[in-house]
Amino acid sequence: MKKMLITIVTATLAVAGAARAESAAAEVGKPAPGFTLTSTEGKEHSLADFKGKFVALEWTNYDCPFVKKHYGADNMQALQREFTEKGVVWLSINSSAPGKQGHFTPEVWKKRMAEWKVAATAVLLDPDGKVGRAYDAKTTPHMFIVNPEGVLIYAGGIDDKPSANPADIPGAKNYVRAALEQALAGKPVETPTTKPYGCSVKY
Repeated sequence: MKKMLITIVTATLAVAGAARAESAAAEVGKPAPGFTLTSTEGKEHSLADFKGKFVALEWTNYDCPFVKKHYGADNMQALQREFTEKGVVWLSINSSAPGKQGHFTPEVWKKRMAEWKVAATAVLLDPDGKVGRAYDAKTTPHMFIVNPEGVLIYAGGIDDKPSANPADIPGAKNYVRAALEQALAGKPVETPTTKPYGCSVKY
């Protein structure tokens, strides 16, 4: 009986440990969690597909005032255009659950993307929030950069002005631009982690 209890407890602890490992948040300097998600176009995209390239991940929610700040001023799209032209893969991810703010049908997504003139490589849908939780994505926007070896080299905010006011954009230090420029030049990212700001991800 005692042996059986020990076996059960050990097995339970092993399962709990595995669950913790699977749910461990992404960490700068370590391999980025792998994922496969379907885009608004109905196509599957895996992080592994882009090995050998820099990948920018942007958590988004078009109804969030902080996201509207950057899209309404063409700030996010300008970043998308600038770096996809340099070979960076830009994946916007939405982790809003069904019934929550920012969750749309693919048809509505396409309409909203056209209105915003989105220039991301793809917009990926994560309605069960698994990928968002794997990255510990807290806000929209919350930004991550993965290097060609699949290692996370930046996690945090888009810039250093945590407001929803577009007037703050010109005077802000854009952490994502700086990190990508440094990484593309073969230099280490000077500020690899910053505090994200925005609306909470609507899991």
